[in-house]
Amino acid sequence: MTSLPSLHDQSLLTAFLASVEVGIVSLNTDFTVDSWNQFMENHSGKSASDMVGTSLFSHFPEIDANWLIAKTEPVINLSSPSFIIWEQRPHLFKFLSARPITSGSEYMYQNVTIFPLHDEKGAVVKMCMIVYDVTDQALAKIQAENLNNALSEISRVDGLTGLYNRRYWQERFDEVYKLEKRREQAVSAIMLDIDHFKKVNDTYGHQAGDKVIQSLAKVIQQSIRETDIAGRYGGEEFAIVLVGADADKAFIVAERMRLRAEANAVQHEDQTINFTISVGIAGFDKKHKSPMAWLEKADQALYEAKESGRNRVIISHLSD
Repeated sequence: MTSLPSLHDQSLLTAFLASVEVGIVSLNTDFTVDSWNQFMENHSGKSASDMVGTSLFSHFPEIDANWLIAKTEPVINLSSPSFIIWEQRPHLFKFLSARPITSGSEYMYQNVTIFPLHDEKGAVVKMCMIVYDVTDQALAKIQAENLNNALSEISRVDGLTGLYNRRYWQERFDEVYKLEKRREQAVSAIMLDIDHFKKVNDTYGHQAGDKVIQSLAKVIQQSIRETDIAGRYGGEEFAIVLVGADADKAFIVAERMRLRAEANAVQHEDQTINFTISVGIAGFDKKHKSPMAWLEKADQALYEAKESGRNRVIISHLSD
């Protein structure tokens, strides 16, 4: 096993690494600075003569002193290296990025290694801190994660409305069903669609039809909470899960959507398009043998709303 550097090796180590593109700082156990290499001078704007013999914390107020002291306790007490990675903290020292324009980051991302320095008797008397500029690697990882998140979002969101697509909505709905089977809390499923939508497309064209669908999606988003789950189920049909709402409470939400849709005229070219919706509601019942059996009750209520004149809300009272 390689032994850690001794105190009398410190000057040789510092000289050897002076030209390397890493920051090297040696600290006494009270965090007064003992050495400060060229990298640290270049990026901090503070010379070694400014730093040596002074407290590190007096120069860098961005460093949480209590946190760093706790972080270095194993170094001093256990003679064990300590590591700070940029995922924990983007930087220890708030240095400007070496290439702020081309790198896409104003500040330098850093990984930091802190290891003990021993005297000839093996006692820890100082710490050596090595600061690595990992800006390029960090940004590459962040960009990859952002891309993955964007792809994940695309895979579950309907491009026209911004609501969940049918596949993802169905996955969430199935999860709610399984959860409710165990806890039996109030939750309701809603199915709704646009009345006489084919006539809208035939009269005004498919672009106008898309605007009407988007308009209804906005009405839905404005009418439900973040905890509720709304999706475009297909064409002009939408499905919603209202969490924590029995059928009577769901009726209030659905009626609010119906009235807003009725009042929400869509402008297309020089035409004003009015539309209405029909809504079916089914409160969760443990008797429902499957998620689709539950959703079918809401769909049957929607069918009843359309058969009884449209532009209305119907609660399913049918039993399995």
